Amino acid sequence: MKKIFPLTSPSHQPARVVEQIKSDIRKYLKRERKKPLPEGVDFWDFNCKVGAGDAAPETKHVEEIVPAIDQAAAAACPSVYIEILATPGHRQKKGDA
Repeated sequence: MKKIFPLTSPSHQPARVVEQIKSDIRKYLKRERKKPLPEGVDFWDFNCKVGAGDAAPETKHVEEIVPAIDQAAAAACPSVYIEILATPGHRQKKGDA
């Protein structure tokens, strides 16, 4: 998913627009996680980038996307760019302490 979400709407309150963006992101992640895993893959990992307004997108962890959307809304940016790409993930064995 590579998409620019506008943070303003003439027919909706700004808080509702932000909640709708968050909902779309959560639905996308849930849908991607349900896809069947390829052979030898443990889980779906996500490469994420978030950019507020015209700023260059920054690499973020999946858990940091929603707070980044909140920060962009608080800074009164006109839009937010979100890029989420699913990649195969492999679990790492914990080393002996």
